Amino acid sequence: MLLQLSAAFDLQQDVVPWLAERLSAEAAAPVTGQRAGLDPVENNYETLHVVNVERNGKVIYSCKDSKRNVFFGLYDLQTKKNEHLFTFEKDLQVVSCSVNREKTLLAVSFIQSAKERRNELQPASNCLTLLVEIHPVNNVKVLKAVDSCIWVQFLYPIDERNPFPESHLLLISEEKYIEQFHIQVFREDENRVLIRNSGHLPRDRVVEDFVWAQWDMSEQRLYYFVLKKSESILKCIQFYADENFNLIFEVPLEISFGDTGLMLVNFGCEDSQNREMLSKDLNLRVFTSHTGSLCVCYNKKSDAQEQVTYSVFYLHKDYYVAVYLPGRFFHLLNTQHPDLMCHSLFLTGENEKMNLIPDGPLQSLSGALAWDWCSGKLFRVNFNQTSLLHFLQNSPLDYERLAVLHCVLAWGRNPKVLEVQIIQWIFENMWTCHAFDPIQEFLIASLYWKFCLDISNMDKLLPHSSLRSWNTEIPGVTSVAEEILLPLMKVQSFKGYWEKLNSNLECVKYAKPHLQYNNIVVRREWRNLISEEKKGKRRSTMYFRNILENAVKVISNLEAWTVEPRLALLFQEEDNQQRLLMGLMVSELKEHLLRNLPVQFIGKKKIEQLVLDYVSKMLDLLCQMLETSWRKHNLHSWVFHFDGCGSAGEFAVFHTMTQILDSVNRMCLPLPPGFHTLYMTLGVRCLPLHSLLRYIDDRVLLLTEKGVMKLLKDLDNTEKNEKLKFSIVARLPPFIMQKISQLWDHPVNSHIISRNYVKRLLQKHKRQSRNSTMDKSSFLIEFLPLNYLIEVLTELETARQALNPFEGCDSVDTKFVEEAALKQTTILLNL
Repeated sequence: MLLQLSAAFDLQQDVVPWLAERLSAEAAAPVTGQRAGLDPVENNYETLHVVNVERNGKVIYSCKDSKRNVFFGLYDLQTKKNEHLFTFEKDLQVVSCSVNREKTLLAVSFIQSAKERRNELQPASNCLTLLVEIHPVNNVKVLKAVDSCIWVQFLYPIDERNPFPESHLLLISEEKYIEQFHIQVFREDENRVLIRNSGHLPRDRVVEDFVWAQWDMSEQRLYYFVLKKSESILKCIQFYADENFNLIFEVPLEISFGDTGLMLVNFGCEDSQNREMLSKDLNLRVFTSHTGSLCVCYNKKSDAQEQVTYSVFYLHKDYYVAVYLPGRFFHLLNTQHPDLMCHSLFLTGENEKMNLIPDGPLQSLSGALAWDWCSGKLFRVNFNQTSLLHFLQNSPLDYERLAVLHCVLAWGRNPKVLEVQIIQWIFENMWTCHAFDPIQEFLIASLYWKFCLDISNMDKLLPHSSLRSWNTEIPGVTSVAEEILLPLMKVQSFKGYWEKLNSNLECVKYAKPHLQYNNIVVRREWRNLISEEKKGKRRSTMYFRNILENAVKVISNLEAWTVEPRLALLFQEEDNQQRLLMGLMVSELKEHLLRNLPVQFIGKKKIEQLVLDYVSKMLDLLCQMLETSWRKHNLHSWVFHFDGCGSAGEFAVFHTMTQILDSVNRMCLPLPPGFHTLYMTLGVRCLPLHSLLRYIDDRVLLLTEKGVMKLLKDLDNTEKNEKLKFSIVARLPPFIMQKISQLWDHPVNSHIISRNYVKRLLQKHKRQSRNSTMDKSSFLIEFLPLNYLIEVLTELETARQALNPFEGCDSVDTKFVEEAALKQTTILLNL
């Protein structure tokens, strides 16, 4: 099962044994005074059910004894203890119940049985709402006596350190209005808590003419719908500790209520009797998260048996919303990115992944809690990391793989272990993923889910997927996207969650196109720098210094995270090209964030550190890929050398590195310095010469200075090795050629050096018409073609030195070229 439902509370296990023990104790004790609990005659546990879950994790339950008296108890999820609250010595059908934070007041609404109403001397109301002093049990005050049903809910302070100076109670009427009562209490004789001025409790009318309402116990918010002309308008009220409340926002949504009657959500636990009082034709829920996101899920009952339609309105995007219809489907919606359907998981039919979810109706509570009406269990809902990974490893469908990959990265625990497991899956399946590149998606998604919440609105600035769109049909699912109006915020100043939501909405309202970072500018600038370096051009020293300093900071940052020595030989050379790319990415990403984030509130240093962490983490993931591949193929004792043929393990690692290189190059991301040298070494050891040269000529395998120097030192001058060396040296870039020209003392090397020298001179200068003034007697060899070439080169060399006498000199000149040419000719003619 992808979702893990761990029982936070179970009536049968957590309450029934306590009740049985209490019954036994009361049966053995003499009855004196007011009876405090259940009748000692056998109890009917079938009437035992939960009536409410308060914000502080306290569960209120009720049951009836053999005389039909109603017992109210309280179970604390934190301390795992039960306590008795109150007993009504009447046969009542409980509608709603709530206790205040201090456990001094109990509010109860109930429907009187016909028998109880007949016993009254005067015509009695159908529904009574009572306020009871329970510390200790004392007075009972009637708040409402009406024929329509009433639901009750005490308010709780969000900050437990600042309790309310008085208790506040919401009364929700079936007549579609909500009132708030303000109840002051005082202590008498130290232990007795009484209601002050109980005859005249002040009250406010909070809402009128609503058709649907939902209570958020965690954040003390009231969401409700009102109908205005032809529109259904969602509104939200926030309650505060100082007894004030504010209407925060309103937004019209295309939801048809029709004649569905009143609908209430999370005003107590909805047992089978209470559900009959409310409409069942509409299923509507509001979901929020601490990140400042809010969405509305809506489903209207339909007569169609084969098709189920539901809507999700994103006022601002949440993380994940689970939509479940037993025996039909389980949908896990990635509401952060609804534009890519492949990031949501759609399971249909009798899928084994849904088997452990209860078939009965589940009531969603705040704080990822779900109530199972049938079993009497309160579940805490989490993602099952083991099941997610198992699903990822066994699903053959790309859209399911993508969805689960993002889910496990967003919610997985123990990141280091999780990353290794995902990397192992990538290596086993990289050639079976056709709709996406698993290496690219892993890199981008890992970085996104790690950093998107560090700073407000960061999720809109960082790339979340390697895919730009998804047009492939997902069987059994049809999705239609429509734009909705943004909420109208009704207050001027915001705090906490509302500040985040308002910031998110403002970001959506004024969003610039292409707000997410990409590497297009980095790619263009990096290619320009490399091209300029090859041509001998260079920008200002300060510019290069800043870029390379960025790279140094990234590497230092990464090394500070590294605890164990690496198996793969990385970070042991300069690798200027990768350092340039690394530094450029730091520079561009930092500029992007500084341009789009409120620096005055966040701070420039925090943004700069986040950028360093982002690029460092990307390199760390690449290093982990190499380390995982190294371990998988048992290359623990591998030594960096070119001599000999590669093993099967080396060959496998080489192909893995080829795939990594291809994925990273297409996104223009930096590689760990030393990657290309390692890749070159494995390529020389594993590939036949013609394949190796093809890799080099196609610029897949890059020749590095360290790699070539090591190759020339490691390999002797056998015919096979000479052919390899000649092929490598002939393909060296000039800046590497100049540095290693003296390492290989061989005629072939001299020939290559001379040829490159001549080519460079002739490319740099255009030969002018001139009269030769050279003394031909200086040439010892009367070979006219060679004499003519040397004469031209000498003139060009002289002209070059005259123009720039301070240009760096190397060990190659016209004399060297002449000697090399003669020596090569001698070899070719077998003289």
